[in-house]
Amino acid sequence: NPIVAHEYLGNPVEGKDIIVADDIIATGDSMLHLAKELKEKGARRIIMVPTFAMFTEGIERFNKAYEEGIFDAVVSTNLSYTLPELDNVEWFAKAELSKYIAYIVSALNHNASLSALLDPHEKIHELLNKHNNK
Repeated sequence: NPIVAHEYLGNPVEGKDIIVADDIIATGDSMLHLAKELKEKGARRIIMVPTFAMFTEGIERFNKAYEEGIFDAVVSTNLSYTLPELDNVEWFAKAELSKYIAYIVSALNHNASLSALLDPHEKIHELLNKHNNK
């Protein structure tokens, strides 16, 4: 079923940095519409974070929206194919998740719990200890 309307119903966003998370950018209609609405409501920066950045209709509309200041960045995973053009735009970045997926596959192969992978507290403490011991 086609989406007939988008409307932001959340708290005031004036002066705030906003992260918009979604599963996929296909045409980009919903993300760009929401970003424009948030900007009109006074959002400071908008960063779009889709799991999969497919851009099925190309990136021209995103280039234009970026130039117009509608959003500041798109950060997506490296878990699927991305258009080669994305390597040449300043607004797009890939989040490297290969190592994380390898941890999940390894845990599953060893019949181990995924809880340690999903709970960041231990990793955060390790990083803090490493930083403090420098």
